[in-house]
Amino acid sequence: MEFAASDSTHHGAAPGGASESPGPPDEQPAAAGRPDSAAPDAASGAAAAEGSAAEGTPDSAAEVSAVEAAFAAPAGTTWTRVSPLLARYQRLVLLAVLIPILVLGMGALWLWGWGWSVLWGALVLMAGGIGWTASALMRRSWGYAEGRTDFYLTYGVVIRQLVVVPYGRMQVVDVTSNLLEQALGMATVRVRTAATTADTRIPGLRLDDAVGLRDRLATRSETFSTGL
Repeated sequence: MEFAASDSTHHGAAPGGASESPGPPDEQPAAAGRPDSAAPDAASGAAAAEGSAAEGTPDSAAEVSAVEAAFAAPAGTTWTRVSPLLARYQRLVLLAVLIPILVLGMGALWLWGWGWSVLWGALVLMAGGIGWTASALMRRSWGYAEGRTDFYLTYGVVIRQLVVVPYGRMQVVDVTSNLLEQALGMATVRVRTAATTADTRIPGLRLDDAVGLRDRLATRSETFSTGL
């Protein structure tokens, strides 16, 4: 009898013959019962990490654009770059200066020892390489623009400059070309302004471009100085 009572209790028979309602069903695995929320969480975490990384680093692109905007050409115009002949001219001048320095310096220092002579040669060659590269950078930095009332000039690599010259203040506009420039077919336009000893020059222009720029600047200077 004790065995039968415990057996009826185990099967959960209720009075009146009704069986007990079953307990809550077993919980299903999360992967089968509901959508996987791990992927959005991972995506949001990656986005947050990217945002925090962006906040922690300086906005170098904005800084570069600000510098470019400060030295940009006036509205409605673009920079007219000088001829690549300017880099060739500067490199020829560099070679004309460094070759005698290299030969004479190594010859003089050879008397003290070949080590000093080799060191001098290495230093001169290093300076020549820097000057060779800088000549191309300087050539690309030169540019001019002809605005409605002013002439704009920009140049410089380490120290950038933007010069604005009103047409009405121009007194003399001339073209100069030394022997090496003449051999390369290039010239320099020089603009002298009123009430100042400073002058503005635009080197590295082809001869026909230099003559055309000189004529346009001379005409505009006469027009604005007379108030027409």
